[in-house]
Amino acid sequence: MKFLNILYKIYSFCIALPLFIVVTIFVATSVIIAAFLGDSKYVGYYLPKFWGKCACWFFLIKVRVEGKENIKDDESYVFLANHQGYYDIFLVYGYLGHNFKWMMKEYLKKIPFVGYACYKSKHIYVGDSISAISKAVQQARETLKGGMSMVIFPEGTRTYTGKMGTFKRGSFMLANEIGLPIVPITINGSFDVFNRKAKSVNFGTLTMTIHKPITAEEREGKASKVVMQQVYDIINGGLEEKYKS
Repeated sequence: MKFLNILYKIYSFCIALPLFIVVTIFVATSVIIAAFLGDSKYVGYYLPKFWGKCACWFFLIKVRVEGKENIKDDESYVFLANHQGYYDIFLVYGYLGHNFKWMMKEYLKKIPFVGYACYKSKHIYVGDSISAISKAVQQARETLKGGMSMVIFPEGTRTYTGKMGTFKRGSFMLANEIGLPIVPITINGSFDVFNRKAKSVNFGTLTMTIHKPITAEEREGKASKVVMQQVYDIINGGLEEKYKS
């Protein structure tokens, strides 16, 4: 087993990583060019979808998706997922199967190539101030229509332990303001594959479970903290036992 792990690390650094860097630069550049030409909806989705799958293919990561029957292509949702590690982004991009925009922290704009590509693709960046949140809500209102959805990590950052952290209220306030169904997503395996403390990718399996939507009507009259706890419990219930809170 130790010998196989050494072989995997050699393969990852010498073959998978260089390939992935090339694809990342190609995809980011193509998305920027497409955005300048007026197409950010489709190219800004399908090329990153390919990018997310490449991150799994190149590093030999297995993927399982459950619950796709719970969502419809022509409806807009606010997807809320736990944030175990770096591969959450690749998993959602590659395998959610639904056009979406990320809600991202403002500082992520500074990531070379990728940050600017996300900006040109009209992903929604949000700061910490009240005015920044209000601006994000308005942008979301204009963007999330006709099957365009949003993906948010309500913890706001990657977990240190594999277990979920406390949810922030912003994503729930936004969902209520816009009146879209909330779809909880449980991600398993990402912490073991590449968590925030790891220095390299580990061989493993990622599982994404798409739960049933919670409609605006079902949330009507409920306090945000009640809905937050409901979503937390749904996501937590789908986690592996060792990562349940």
